[in-house]
Amino acid sequence: MAAAELAGQPVIILKEGTSRNRGRDAQRGNILAAKIIAETVRTSLGPRGMDKMLVDSFGDVTITNDGATILDEMEVQHPAAKMMVEVAKTQDDEVGDGTTTSVVVAGELLKKAEELIDKDVHPTVIVDGYRQASTRALEILQEIALKADPSDKQILRRVAEVSLASKLLAEHKESMAELAVNAVLQVAEKTPGGFNVDIEDIKVEKKPGESLTDTELIKGIVLDKEVVHPGMPKRIEEAKIALVDLPLEVEKTEFDAKINIENPDQMKAFLDEEENMLKNMVDKIADTGANVLLCEKGIDDVAQHYLAKDGILAVRRVKQSDIEKLVKATGAKVISNLDDLKSSDLGYAKIVEEKKVADDKMVFIEGCKNPKAVTILVRGGSERLVDEAERSLHDALCVVRDVIREPLVVAGGGAPEAEMARRLREHSQKLSGKEQLAVIAFADALETVPMALAENAGLEPIDIMVQLRAAHEKGQIWAGVDIEDGKVSDLEEKGILEPLSVKAQVIKSATEAAGMILKIDDVIAAAKSKEGKGPAGPKDEGDGEGAGEF
Repeated sequence: MAAAELAGQPVIILKEGTSRNRGRDAQRGNILAAKIIAETVRTSLGPRGMDKMLVDSFGDVTITNDGATILDEMEVQHPAAKMMVEVAKTQDDEVGDGTTTSVVVAGELLKKAEELIDKDVHPTVIVDGYRQASTRALEILQEIALKADPSDKQILRRVAEVSLASKLLAEHKESMAELAVNAVLQVAEKTPGGFNVDIEDIKVEKKPGESLTDTELIKGIVLDKEVVHPGMPKRIEEAKIALVDLPLEVEKTEFDAKINIENPDQMKAFLDEEENMLKNMVDKIADTGANVLLCEKGIDDVAQHYLAKDGILAVRRVKQSDIEKLVKATGAKVISNLDDLKSSDLGYAKIVEEKKVADDKMVFIEGCKNPKAVTILVRGGSERLVDEAERSLHDALCVVRDVIREPLVVAGGGAPEAEMARRLREHSQKLSGKEQLAVIAFADALETVPMALAENAGLEPIDIMVQLRAAHEKGQIWAGVDIEDGKVSDLEEKGILEPLSVKAQVIKSATEAAGMILKIDDVIAAAKSKEGKGPAGPKDEGDGEGAGEF
């Protein structure tokens, strides 16, 4: 409807080719798109969840059950569906785990809202009810949460194992959880307000080959580089490491300059001077007692020769992110001017060695005294396996970090969702008006988590839900879906623990996404571009505004 009639004259308001959906049609379309996204990832929830194979436009294959990765690789086009993708991305950025859960809960909230809209409950009323329910749900979570000691390795290991149980690494979850806990504790820094952990300080380096059990934690940094010169030592013990971010090359002048050389002696003098400059650079490094040089820029062939003569192991073009980690691991300072290099600026490592890993040579900087940056070297039978192992380890590292930062945990298996649902139904009795219906709908939506866990494990979901509700009515707060025994049992006793911050973020992001989609009653999409400039496929053209009444 791009034009309106005024005294028989059409008034053009929108550009030609613009499409517009209003009222119920717009809402239904948006809710349907969001529900389809939720249904797509629902089957990958929990320890018995299935994996998805995603093939991109170049034919590259990704096999994963990580919610954020699935949605990222899907290249979603529908504007409302893109909001669901953002939910998973936000969840991943904020807490690193629970991406599938957040999308499934958001989808279920919209499904329940659609049922209320069909009963003529206004979307704004539903959104207000959902906000109330969300606030109360977060309070309930805080009330039931269990305190954890951030230095208790056993609790941290259990949290990591629960995260890994639903991943490809499930059969190796004990050893991988141990690895994740040790890595995070190594880089954690105590502050007056608790612990601070930056996951960026843990470098995950992948190399296909060997098997997953050969994945190891290195208390130092692994560089996917090789020693620059064959004449250099390949192994140095008690290494004194110089980190420089300037090139060991004779730099060209910024302005054009010409040198007139009239005889061979002048040519020789010119070359000798260039060589002397490079030798002086190397001498400055050698004089400090450094026996390892890690350079962010290039190293000239002549400089390589002199470094080799002095028995210095050198690596060039080290990534800036690796240099930053090396500072934290070895205690070295990054030097931008060789005249400033002193022996006190050097870092220390017990061993610096070039090793052959699969077909590539890598430099291992190991045995740092108290490294605040470490490396996990992930091995596996194929490239796809190694990629998925990296994603799984990222989630495990994140949940351990979450508990160290905020030492509160809850049981898994849908237990906190079932408890929140029970208490929200009680809370709804105190409300008058249609918000009560929205709060009850919110409670029902939360129960989709234990329901999906039971479905994916091949259990009878209705029987499980009846048992679960009965257990929670009797006051068994941590009764959840026990997938191993195929029944409802106390999961806190079994040590199935998850960080509180993951559960809280699921509720926050799912509620906000559902609210945003529900308030849209008009979708005005611009005409698709006809110019064949960009890649094939429509652009992100959907735009919607909540225009109040519909």
